[in-house]
Amino acid sequence: MKNVRITVMKKVCHTDLMERYENPIEHACDMQVGQVFISADMKRPEGLCESAWESMSAFVMTLACGGEDIYDGWMKNRRSAMISCNDGFRPVSFLLEAVDGENNT
Repeated sequence: MKNVRITVMKKVCHTDLMERYENPIEHACDMQVGQVFISADMKRPEGLCESAWESMSAFVMTLACGGEDIYDGWMKNRRSAMISCNDGFRPVSFLLEAVDGENNT
């Protein structure tokens, strides 16, 4: 089974939608652009948002098990995926990449 590197690529904030539809909240997201996590044994890395994990876990599983070419040529790197979390007000984009080394477990 392969490890999967998860890199925070971009954070977007739709303030117009937030002002119109969202109740004010004090804290929403701890992810930082450039932050890197490693998923070993298809487990959620410590510190990775649980909601984001729910959005990406099936893709992590596919890549960890050696799957390639998700959605028939969608990504230039066949062993990767670009996934966003499910927060419609402040989506975060994550690059998932199968890591060449395999787990020893």
